[in-house]
Amino acid sequence: MALGSPRTSRARGFTLVELLVALLVMALLSLMSWRGLDAMGRAQTQTQARADALLALRNGVSQWSADLDAMASELGDSASNPAQPGPLDWNGLAFRITRYSTSAAEPGLRVVAWSSGTDQGRKVWLRWQSPVLRTRTELQEAWMQAALWAQSPNNASRARQVSITPLADWQLFYYRGGAWSNPGSSSDTANTTPDGVRLLLTLPEGQPLAGVISRDWIRPSAVGTKS
Repeated sequence: MALGSPRTSRARGFTLVELLVALLVMALLSLMSWRGLDAMGRAQTQTQARADALLALRNGVSQWSADLDAMASELGDSASNPAQPGPLDWNGLAFRITRYSTSAAEPGLRVVAWSSGTDQGRKVWLRWQSPVLRTRTELQEAWMQAALWAQSPNNASRARQVSITPLADWQLFYYRGGAWSNPGSSSDTANTTPDGVRLLLTLPEGQPLAGVISRDWIRPSAVGTKS
């Protein structure tokens, strides 16, 4: 090149192949970021669902124990007459408990019942509660209503129920004579107030909580009872 001649240059741009490669890399990075965010979101949702399910189950089991702790144990035996309100009764569908109201503003008795039923198309563990009862007639009516609720609930009885947790199955056992046995066995019908009640909940697969939950309640006045 001769001295004094102008120096020329040409700016080199990206080729089509380079642009395509860059776009592909950016798309892959975006896809990886989206998958990471999606996985984090799903993990957070699952964790929250499990925490909510665990809280509902814990509250339900705590309420179960509270109902038994507040049981009106001085009521007469209802084994010979199912219509006669008793401290507790298991008829194969509902576990009924006559308990004291814990509200100082509303003293009296309540009948509560535990059973399984359906809620939004799924099987769940349910709790039913009567209003505060102050007369013998009200107590007898609530006792029968609790049994009818478990057998064939109507809109009025459903309004008094609370869904606790999804359920596959549940079982009860009574502690009498130094052993756990089925409440319906012939040896267990002589006295409706056992020394202990064992609750077994089988939680369904595919839910935030699954497996078998066991809870033993021991009557405070029972002496020498073993779990």
